[in-house]
Amino acid sequence: MLISNAWAQAAPAAADAGGGLLGMLPILLMFVVLWFLMIRPQMKRAKEHKAMVEAMQKGDEVLTNGGIAGRVTKVDETYIGVEIAENVVISVQKNAVTAILPKGTLKTL
Repeated sequence: MLISNAWAQAAPAAADAGGGLLGMLPILLMFVVLWFLMIRPQMKRAKEHKAMVEAMQKGDEVLTNGGIAGRVTKVDETYIGVEIAENVVISVQKNAVTAILPKGTLKTL
């Protein structure tokens, strides 16, 4: 009575059959933009961090994720020993190192 009937639309014309590929074009374009703006730079940073962690050696001055600055005293497979004060050595995971500081930085702190 108050609600009108809903009728299905007719099938699309045969000339519009190639619209499926054009419909996917915006999604593909968004993926390419996402790749170049987000994924690729993140992979590059991860590769640089891995190279830095592998190149770490005894005597380097490092900064950790927690903000602890110290000198590397021991390098193991997954952990390093970081001297944060005289005769105070803590164990830190290698991946927790954010940066290798220039020599002499700890003296200025």
